[in-house]
Amino acid sequence: MSLEARLEAATTEYQKLQKVDIANAVENLQKLDSQLQENEIVQKEFNLLKDDSNIYKLVGPVLVKQDKAEATENVARRLEHIQSDIKRMEDQVKDLTEKFEKKKVEIVQLNASRAQQTAS
Repeated sequence: MSLEARLEAATTEYQKLQKVDIANAVENLQKLDSQLQENEIVQKEFNLLKDDSNIYKLVGPVLVKQDKAEATENVARRLEHIQSDIKRMEDQVKDLTEKFEKKKVEIVQLNASRAQQTAS
């Protein structure tokens, strides 16, 4: 593969990482963070309620009465799930950022090689 072709391929992959992969991962991370905040607020509200308080869950178009202990447990499980998803997405963003930086170094090296060839 020629130097020009390698440079073009590396540049294309660099742009894809920047525009698509990293942007999508960051967007997903932001959505998860919003869900985490919402569920933390619900958990705090549940902690303020008395044990005999009525809690209703929206199931389709219907509100269904739910036990406070069950509702609290559901929110706690949801929080755990969201936190594990956030950790996974943070790892993915870190991995993509590392790939992005490696690709940037590769492009700089290929440009330097091309500059040497044209100077020769």
